[in-house]
Amino acid sequence: MDRLLNTAHEHDNERIVLGLLSSVEADGARTQRRIAAELGIALGLVNAYLKRCVKKGLVKVSEAPARRYAYYLTPQGFAEKSRLTVQYLSDSFSFFRLAKSDCARVFSEAQARGFSRLVLAGRSDLAEVAILCAVEAGVTIVAIVDPQSDVARFFGAEVCASYDQVKEAFDAVIVTDVAGAAASYDAATSARGLDRVLAPALLGLRERSATAGGAP
Repeated sequence: MDRLLNTAHEHDNERIVLGLLSSVEADGARTQRRIAAELGIALGLVNAYLKRCVKKGLVKVSEAPARRYAYYLTPQGFAEKSRLTVQYLSDSFSFFRLAKSDCARVFSEAQARGFSRLVLAGRSDLAEVAILCAVEAGVTIVAIVDPQSDVARFFGAEVCASYDQVKEAFDAVIVTDVAGAAASYDAATSARGLDRVLAPALLGLRERSATAGGAP
């Protein structure tokens, strides 16, 4: 029973943080009272969560006219919002449908750029969907790069600790790391260059890159 209660509490906590980050992203000038009404929680709770997000580096605050404050997401905030979104979707039936649609789009973009032999960055549920969609899309998954993985193969694909260990030639990298999408994206671009790294939209890496002043 205690375990169930702790799980429920954690899910509720993540729901509030996700709602708060989404609200800040949509309009950083919203009052805390309005955010509380949107999320259906107490005003004091919004203030506490905002302070926590600021302390964690997810949100920054700046002064606005009339003694008000404006909030905006940091790159870490975008990454955390993306992680929580994927976590939420992973717990619902909509994840597979959205992941499949995103993988189809990213594979289509890869083919349009002449990329047909691909490496996935990150062993995850998203990587599983990508592998399943690859056959239909007419692309080849050469390997999966995941430094944290403790298995040699994943759904038929070889798992490597680094890009240097991939035995076969490949054209580009598709980011499929859910828990550490930003770090995997940075590692992939360092290894292969910005023009050879793509990512499903649900990971939110386009927003992160734009905030950082670049483009994937």
